[in-house]
Amino acid sequence: MLKVALIGLGSMGKNHYRVLKTLPNVQIAALCDVVKPEEYPEPFYEDVDTLLKEADFDAALIVVPTFLHKEIALKCLEYGKNLFIEKPVASTPKEGEEILEKANHMGAKVCVGYIERFNPVVEALKDELKDREIYSIGITRVGPFPPRIADVGILTDLSVHDIDLIRFISGCEIEHQSIFKSQKIHNHHEDNAILSFKLNHAIVASITTNWLTPFRKRKIEVATKEAYYEADLMEQTLVEYSAYQKNFSYVIRNCIVKKEEPLVRELRAFVNYMRTGDRSGLSSIEDSIITLQISGGQSA
Repeated sequence: MLKVALIGLGSMGKNHYRVLKTLPNVQIAALCDVVKPEEYPEPFYEDVDTLLKEADFDAALIVVPTFLHKEIALKCLEYGKNLFIEKPVASTPKEGEEILEKANHMGAKVCVGYIERFNPVVEALKDELKDREIYSIGITRVGPFPPRIADVGILTDLSVHDIDLIRFISGCEIEHQSIFKSQKIHNHHEDNAILSFKLNHAIVASITTNWLTPFRKRKIEVATKEAYYEADLMEQTLVEYSAYQKNFSYVIRNCIVKKEEPLVRELRAFVNYMRTGDRSGLSSIEDSIITLQISGGQSA
């Protein structure tokens, strides 16, 4: 039985709680938040220090605002706890490096929650792209402003998903980037951005992201030598366009996607990592640091 503590019971933390309750051989040994909810039967703590002194658990899931990640992660690591940290690993690459150094020193297992890696349509897209020459990747992630996000801008909250996806899908590293951003409605941070990248193997990529669109859109478009793919992350659909003809006709194929909630798949992988040491699919601290370095790079 894997005993876990869930730190943070905001909207995402509640989703983690719901999924953890469905997983076999997993026990939620403790909960921690600054506000005590009434609906949970598990032992509850209002601060991390008391949780670490009194609760018995193997791993902690840190699902709190990004600016608190470093402080809480370092405290948990000092007690020898393994960790799942919601993306990004920390507010800055430097803070991420501090967590990495402490995790290595303590010999702890740590992963970072980039949930889109576990979207079934991303897995299907990766399978389709095996042994294919990728020309370009375009990702659109837009929607209305979420009032719950106050501590970071759109680059840290949303674009980190897609920077990670570009590396994850292509298996290539980003060599150059240009980031153009603006602040339209958010009080303190950027809420509108376009990011452009050049990867090795002459792959080009782009991300369009904002909190200015009245509807949510999450799409990945990939051009390859043989075909063009369009993946809808919300609908979990994948379409291939190929066999182009001189009369502008082409063949459309709806690829098979086994639909499932990404968080369920991600937390299953986390539990397996805790038990076996196999981190397949999960983002490492190093991955998240790279993403933070890129999202905070050359910008205008």
